[in-house]
Amino acid sequence: MTLRTETDKETGVALVTLDRPAKHNAIDLATAAGLEAAWRAFRFDDGVRAVVLTGAGGRAFCTGIDRGVDVPQPSSPYTIDDPLLTIGPKANDLWKPVIAAVEGMACGGAFYLLGESEFVIASEEATFFDPHTTYGMVSAFEAISMAQRMPFGEVARMSLMGTAERVSARRAYETGLVSELTAPGGAVDAALRAAAVIASYPTGAVQGTVRAVWSAREAARAQAMAHAPHLVALGNLPPERQAELFRGRGAGEFRTR
Repeated sequence: MTLRTETDKETGVALVTLDRPAKHNAIDLATAAGLEAAWRAFRFDDGVRAVVLTGAGGRAFCTGIDRGVDVPQPSSPYTIDDPLLTIGPKANDLWKPVIAAVEGMACGGAFYLLGESEFVIASEEATFFDPHTTYGMVSAFEAISMAQRMPFGEVARMSLMGTAERVSARRAYETGLVSELTAPGGAVDAALRAAAVIASYPTGAVQGTVRAVWSAREAARAQAMAHAPHLVALGNLPPERQAELFRGRGAGEFRTR
């Protein structure tokens, strides 16, 4: 099982857990399909009024797509086949609130999930970074998602510094990516408490509010996302060259700010 879902019928809160801790909760095709199915199922489940999303194991929330996944690409520079594009709640037309609870690393494709959550609660030991440029890949969808949540300079720095630098939970809190910091191991409990409060309110009003907040930025986000496929197609190194860089660099040295 790569994804666990549990629902507290008393509070109306569902807990969704990425369950591949040995892979730092990287997303393979089965996990991507499971996330899409879970969000769509929640649309029809009136017993679920709010959702908490987290990763198992404590070492990572999510590290993006599993590099072992083979995703053949079309030859056109104007489109790409990206299995992560449909892993988020908004991509599946779910307007029940989703709170992300981050322990450990959140990087790369994790930003598809953070970008479609209402807010983020993180442990003081959490870190955030975007490895794309280090391995010859364009950070487009990820950077656009984070640009909705962080100041321009912070997004640009995180996206361009690659694996050389990680954003601490404290810095993420200061710049608005994270709304609450907890002691190590406390992010899920804090997120569940917040979700239970929200779930106790009339769900029509809550979902309408979620939709209203998203509508405030939807046009700009949609326009930016429309440019992303050909930027990725034109700017990415060939997969074999990316793999060489990945093998050669490994985790490498990094600083946390």
